[in-house]
Amino acid sequence: MRRNRILWITLLAILGLAPSLRAQDFALKTNLVSDAALSPNLGFEVGLAPKWTLDVSGQLNAWPVKDRRWKHWLVQPEARYWFCRRFAGHFLGLHALGGQFNFGNWKHGTKFLGTDFAKLKDMRYQGWGAGAGVAYGYAWPVHPHWNIEAEIGIGWIYTSYDSYPCAECGSKVADNRPHNYFGPTKLALNIVYVF
Repeated sequence: MRRNRILWITLLAILGLAPSLRAQDFALKTNLVSDAALSPNLGFEVGLAPKWTLDVSGQLNAWPVKDRRWKHWLVQPEARYWFCRRFAGHFLGLHALGGQFNFGNWKHGTKFLGTDFAKLKDMRYQGWGAGAGVAYGYAWPVHPHWNIEAEIGIGWIYTSYDSYPCAECGSKVADNRPHNYFGPTKLALNIVYVF
């Protein structure tokens, strides 16, 4: 219920801004990297000043992928400073992120920057995460209304989770376990439509 309320408030805030927007003040986008990872996403960006924008992206995966758990939602707002003009060229960003996850039954043994993804083979992890980071990106205008945008970010994420065995009716084996992660927090190749 609380999630629906936040979604409606965000949508109404966006619609409230729409009548005052001019050309090059608003953009809609999708991240092809997230799409390839089976995480449908949508983002918008609003011009705040000649060289400043606010980018807000979100993704949702509410279904299992084959026999694996890959359910999650994530929201990532970012303040961007553009070196030349907004929606074109180089930019720096400062972002926050937050969401919930339910991952498990993934059969691979990758370790990455202190996180052991091999544990996803026999366990399911359910919890929440929040963090912050910095990013660098570049936007290539390819048409008066279309851009391609690449971005990479690094930062920190704190998670709290419960863990369960991957059995059909497994009982909880750990409660409120913390985990800190420092590393890439954003990777995007966006297709952008600028109004």
